[in-house]
Amino acid sequence: MTDFSHLRAITLDLDDTLWPVWPTIHRAEKAMGDWLLVNAPVTAALFSDPVARQKLRDEVLAAHPHWSHDLSALRLEALRQALHRAQEDVALAQDAFGIFYAERQRVDLFADAEPALAALSARYPVLALSNGNADIHRVGLSTYFVGSVSAQSCGVAKPHVDIFHAAARSLNLPAHEVLHVGDDAELDVLGALDAGMHTAWVNRKEHTWSHPRTPHLTVTTMLELCSVLGIAV
Repeated sequence: MTDFSHLRAITLDLDDTLWPVWPTIHRAEKAMGDWLLVNAPVTAALFSDPVARQKLRDEVLAAHPHWSHDLSALRLEALRQALHRAQEDVALAQDAFGIFYAERQRVDLFADAEPALAALSARYPVLALSNGNADIHRVGLSTYFVGSVSAQSCGVAKPHVDIFHAAARSLNLPAHEVLHVGDDAELDVLGALDAGMHTAWVNRKEHTWSHPRTPHLTVTTMLELCSVLGIAV
């Protein structure tokens, strides 16, 4: 069994680790779509077609590969392009994105998330480490975190080792003294292993592990993680 006595901090993924992300995204896209329907109806029709919407996003990414780590920039540019093609006011893109972004911060936590966060943050400094654009302050969880590192702020996304190393630097710790916790096998676990961190895979849906290298820990809930680390909740 792995000895975790040397651990001095935790980096923690957000989407699908602390809350299910797709219900949040779908709700945010609907709110934005409803707003567009009133303010830019031709653009709203384009965004209501999932095939057309994905094609537009793919085109934006192909034109701006340097934004591959920045989901907000990609979404905002897709809105601008859609408004331009619809011959509607491109300046509306910022307001439409604002509607999306505000709703994107309204998350429904897994039942175990906040009790586990409270327990973990009482023992360790906890740093948010995410590819997404959730804001720990706006979602109401900032009290449990010492800070956050995002793909947008770092300039690269998980599983690139640089984002994990940036997180370790933010904590003023070597990578091997940090435990990274997340739900995605490749983005979280393999990326953190490459960076020299310890890893905990939060496997809520009991997927089968299919990679030669394995996480140091596999748990089905955040509360189970606390238990394995010997932290009372």
